[in-house]
Amino acid sequence: MFSVLRGPTLIRSSLMKAIQQNHKSSIYSKPPKERIGPPSVIAMSVFAVTLLGPAGWIMHHIPEYQRRPPP
Repeated sequence: MFSVLRGPTLIRSSLMKAIQQNHKSSIYSKPPKERIGPPSVIAMSVFAVTLLGPAGWIMHHIPEYQRRPPP
């Protein structure tokens, strides 16, 4: 019974090894065409605050939520 369950795993692992040996990375990087200026920094900051603000509010008020009786 154990050998029946082990067979597909061995086949899968041997296939993964063959694929990984033939795989070459295709990631290339270049410097940006334009410099990142103040408008971009402001936009990224607003985006981060928009995402992290509500999460921070909830995390700050967790003790209050725990003390509150269930509805």
